[in-house]
Order: sequence, then structure tokens, then C-alpha cells
Amino acid sequence: MAELQKVNEKGIGNEINLDHLKLVDVIDLEFLQQFQDDFAKGVGLASVTVDADGHPVTNPSSYTRFCMDYTHSTECGDKRCAESHRKGGEEAARTGKPVVYECHAGLIDFAAPILLEGRLIGTILGGQVMTEVPDEEKFRKIAGEIGVDADGYVEAVREIRQLSKESIAAAANVLFTVANSMSQSAYHKLKLQAASATLSDGISQISATMEELAASASNVSDTQTNLNDEIKNVNTVTGKIDEVMDFIKDIADETRLLGLNAAIEAARAGEAGLGFGVVAQEIRKLSDDSKQTVGKIKELTTIIKNSVDKTVIMGNETTSTIEQQAAAIEEVTASVEEINSLTDQLNTIATEK
Repeated sequence: MAELQKVNEKGIGNEINLDHLKLVDVIDLEFLQQFQDDFAKGVGLASVTVDADGHPVTNPSSYTRFCMDYTHSTECGDKRCAESHRKGGEEAARTGKPVVYECHAGLIDFAAPILLEGRLIGTILGGQVMTEVPDEEKFRKIAGEIGVDADGYVEAVREIRQLSKESIAAAANVLFTVANSMSQSAYHKLKLQAASATLSDGISQISATMEELAASASNVSDTQTNLNDEIKNVNTVTGKIDEVMDFIKDIADETRLLGLNAAIEAARAGEAGLGFGVVAQEIRKLSDDSKQTVGKIKELTTIIKNSVDKTVIMGNETTSTIEQQAAAIEEVTASVEEINSLTDQLNTIATEK
């Protein structure tokens, strides 16, 4: 993802910002240089590619001796060339298509804009040909203006290849089409990489969240299971309390019967048994109180048992819901993993050369 990293280094994150995008970000310069060289040799047109600021990003292809040894050999000639290229590039950017024009030195040049969503990111400049036999006097005059040897200049212009304006325009259109197709393809690839990276980040966050939910659901399920076990223990203890209450009730019944017998025996004993009768009466009262207390305790244990039973039912329902949630989380996690796999495939496609 070298191209995307270049963009990210400019602080754009996973989004492609045309204001920061350069020609070198969307065109393989090595391929462009080879194509430009082969095209120039095959068609007979000189060419060079510059960025949006007019700085060359490729080496000149098939530049003529007329231009290299003479026109560009003086400061005046070089500045005139730069100004001529600038005007041609501006016209191409304005129209959004190749422009064929006569340069300051009398040769026919062209400018083919490289655009992304209507924004100029570079220009292919070329030409250095003529459409008719050169007027030698014209070129002697230009030689004097830029400060080069007139005889050598005229000799060099005679070497210039002659092409029809239609052929020059067709060649410019070929370069325009190829360069823009390359830049558009690379730009879409960058956008695909950015979208893939954004999608991958989102999926990673979702996956992490799902893992946390799954772990949380598992913990809740374990806690609910432990709670259910404790509730079962409460039920068991409540049952044992009932058993103890029944035992106490039996003792109370027996104590009451014993108090009744004691009262009968005290009555038979007359005055000698009055004190024992009082004790017998208290024993019966204690027995009655014990039975009433046992009844109240049994009512409370019944309420506790009913509440525990309801809690168990609710706990079982909660456990069932948690298990369903855990199953749903597993399904979502599996789907996220599938999407993540597709994202990896998408990223692989985006980064293929």
C-alpha cells in the first residue's frame, strides 16, 4: 500500500484528498517514462511530462538537436520555452483536452493535460516538429533574438521532421488518453485502498466489541448459573427448616399433652398440687405459643420458597436469553470474520500491480 502510505503521510488518513494528491502519487513514473520514450521514437515526436507546477517528472524523450543544443542553450531561449509551455499547458487545462500550438521558436508543439475529477495534476508536453518547409529567414531572426549561431540554427531546423497537423493532434490524443487512463486507474485504486482500509478499521472495532460482548455474556451466564445453584441451596435449606418446624410442632403437641396431664394430676392432689398446676398451665401456654410461632415461621418459609421458585424461573429465563444472545454474537462474529476476509481480498486486489 505504498501509494496509500504516501497519501497518509500528508495527513489525509484513509480519505483521498485531491488537494494533496500529486502526479507521482497516481502514475508509475518508470512505466510512463518507458511508454513516453517508445512513443516518441515510434511516432517521431519529442515529449516530456511535467507536474501541475510545471516541473518535469520524466526525462525528455527524443528531444531535437534544434531544441537541446540551440534553443535551450541560452537563458533567453530557455525562458521563452518555459513561457511557451506554460501558456500551452494553461490552455490545455482550461479546455480539458490536448492543444496543438506553435512555440516561440517556430516549431509545432502540443500540451495534453492529465486531469483527476477536473483538477490538473500534470501535463504531457511534446512536439518539436513542423507542418511545412521552414522559412530560414524566420529562424535566422529567432537565432539572433535568443543569441545562438544562425547558420547552426538553420542547419538544425532542417533536421526537424514534418508532420501534418492532424497527425500531431492524433498523437497528442493518444498520449492524453493513455496518461489519463493511467491516472484514473491509479486514482480509483487509491480510493479502493482507502475504502478497504476504512472498512478494515471498522470491522476490527466491531470484532473487538463483539469479543467483549461474547466474554461479557459468558461471564453473566456463569454468574447466573452460580446464582441458580445458590438458589437451589436456599430451597434445600428451606425444606430442612420445614422439617425442623414440623419437629418443633410435634414437641409442642407433646408438651401441651404433658401439661394437660400435669394439670389433671395437680387437681387430684388438691391444695398440695396448686403450685404444680400453675407450672402445668405455663407449660401449656408455652406449647401454644410455640405452635403459633411455628405456624408463623412456616408461613414465612412458604413465602420464601415461593419467592425462590419465582427467582429460579426468572433465572432460567435469563440464562436462556443469555445463551440466545451468545449464539447470536457467535453468528455475528462469524459474519464479521467473513467480511474481514472479503476486506483482505479487496485490499489484495487494490494493491495488485
